[in-house]
Amino acid sequence: MAAEHVIVTSTTDSETAARDLAAKAIEARLGACAQIVGPVTSVYRWDGEVRTDQEWRVEIKTTAARVAALTERIKHLHGYDLPEVIATPIEGGSADYLAWVTTEVENGG
Repeated sequence: MAAEHVIVTSTTDSETAARDLAAKAIEARLGACAQIVGPVTSVYRWDGEVRTDQEWRVEIKTTAARVAALTERIKHLHGYDLPEVIATPIEGGSADYLAWVTTEVENGG
């Protein structure tokens, strides 16, 4: 059985970019709420070299039905050539909270 609710995660290079990404996702009703975590230190390989940078993580709660649209919105708004977009299923939690998530993104609040 597939999860009905998902946390979509991305990272940005500044708190301002993270706030903008979160606000636009929520305004478009592609997510019910978002948290910004950071700064975090990211270590990754890009263009053949290992890099270490400071980033801010954006975690957006949404429904499985909205993941594709949210993914496209993040890719469109993002400043990176290849933005991180990862969807993690929510396997449990407060039924009332998850019902609110659904209402916010699918029924217009």
